[in-house]
Amino acid sequence: MERWRALGLDTSPHADLIAQRLSHFAELSGREIALLESLAQHTDESAAGTELIREGQSLDSPRLMMAGWACRYRTLPDGRRQIFKFILPGDLFGFCLRPKAVALTATIALTPVVTADASPLATAITKDAASHPGLTQACYATVGLNEAYLLNQLVRVGRQTAYERTAHFILEIRERLSMVGLAGEASVAIPLTQEIMADALGLSVVHLNRTLQQLRRNQLIEFKGGMVRLLQPQRLAEIANFRAPHVTETARAAA
Repeated sequence: MERWRALGLDTSPHADLIAQRLSHFAELSGREIALLESLAQHTDESAAGTELIREGQSLDSPRLMMAGWACRYRTLPDGRRQIFKFILPGDLFGFCLRPKAVALTATIALTPVVTADASPLATAITKDAASHPGLTQACYATVGLNEAYLLNQLVRVGRQTAYERTAHFILEIRERLSMVGLAGEASVAIPLTQEIMADALGLSVVHLNRTLQQLRRNQLIEFKGGMVRLLQPQRLAEIANFRAPHVTETARAAA
């Protein structure tokens, strides 16, 4: 844990992260916020490299990421890995509305993580939605948001240049962490090795390194010790064609 604190990352669990995230999509009642805060009472810690969900596992134990980073990925027989999504503080994972759903990818901790049992939340929105209208609306909106992020990932690795996709990735991580108060206007902590970033962006480590150097030379970012400083955020957004996804009318009106 000391390494992440040295990077400026808070590894202590925050009970209000999920409430802060979901409140972007619906007004939550006091009862609903209390339910979310209660999730932090029972947490588990896992070391980096721990498999949190294996591919094909039944998705019957939803979890909440309280601190740390994880990812969903698949590995080819020759060892090449494709990362589909990063799971960040405030994110639900292992939750699916499909009946008898199984995991379509594996999920692994990339840093030390703290997770909480989110079964009470899943039960509230699937079996008692009438008593939890705000939570239900917000959780369904996050399903759409996850789809938007997956589409962003498809466009990044399928059509964008290395320069564009790296810029887009940095901006998306900043936008996601900003939703839970863990990123600033011009800075964001990304505690990932270049190998992990390369696996997410469909690049070799050498190509990613050259791309980051080019972004530095063009005075768009500073990247040191896991901290990224955005020197020209608007210019970076123009290069990446980045825009935050809007998945509901409520979210658009509040943006």
